[in-house]
Amino acid sequence: MTEPDAVSRADGQGGATAGTRTLRMEVSRYRPGEDDEPVLQGYDVPLMPDWAVLDGLNYIKDQLDGSLSYRWSCRMGVCGSCGMTVNGEPRLTCGTFLTEYGDGPVRIEPLKGFPVIRDLVVDIDDFLAKLSSVRPWLVREGEDLPLTTEYAQTPEQLEAYRQYSMCINCMLCYSACPVYVLEPDFLGPAAIALAQRYNLDSRDMDDRFDVLNLEDAVWGCTFVGECTRACPKHVDPAEAIQRYKLTAALRSVLPWSRR
Repeated sequence: MTEPDAVSRADGQGGATAGTRTLRMEVSRYRPGEDDEPVLQGYDVPLMPDWAVLDGLNYIKDQLDGSLSYRWSCRMGVCGSCGMTVNGEPRLTCGTFLTEYGDGPVRIEPLKGFPVIRDLVVDIDDFLAKLSSVRPWLVREGEDLPLTTEYAQTPEQLEAYRQYSMCINCMLCYSACPVYVLEPDFLGPAAIALAQRYNLDSRDMDDRFDVLNLEDAVWGCTFVGECTRACPKHVDPAEAIQRYKLTAALRSVLPWSRR
């Protein structure tokens, strides 16, 4: 991507005040119907010690260029919607601070591996379809709705799946995964980790072998481990995938073994 000749700068028109230290943010812009491919556009934003990258983007949108498009919601690392590529790495922009990048510049691009709708907004329909395919909810067999029975768990039963339940569907693991970028049919780290979350839940009665024991699912993983490194919640999807590989291998030898 190349930077256009015309750039927006923080100045007297709603920008940083004179004497304020600034940082250069180079933001990927893609406007359907106007651009053939994404280009980088430069903005100077105030370098505040407590500003995250998301604060810089909000400053650009509020003070410099209202046409900039991106997703965000909670600003607390819970919703997962503000994931973007920051200086080449998938990061949550609400938890990535501008001061981490010295004097800059800081390059902000959409998550890799996803079609770009506009600017920093990517199409997540494929991810949502993959997530739904693993049935990421508690399944009970032979019970009529509404369910009224309480199913208590021991601390040990909770601990068995708790780590995988921390996923916030930010899709950073998908952007970091070299398999998903090259093979879009790959089920992907987050979907498999969430399938394992329910597989290991003592209250669940489903069997997700049909969607996990496939070449495009756990067997498509080459165990690079970038998904785990990128995860902001320490879910460790790489471990989840390898654990299910063992489960699938055992089932091939002991077909009556369910999990």
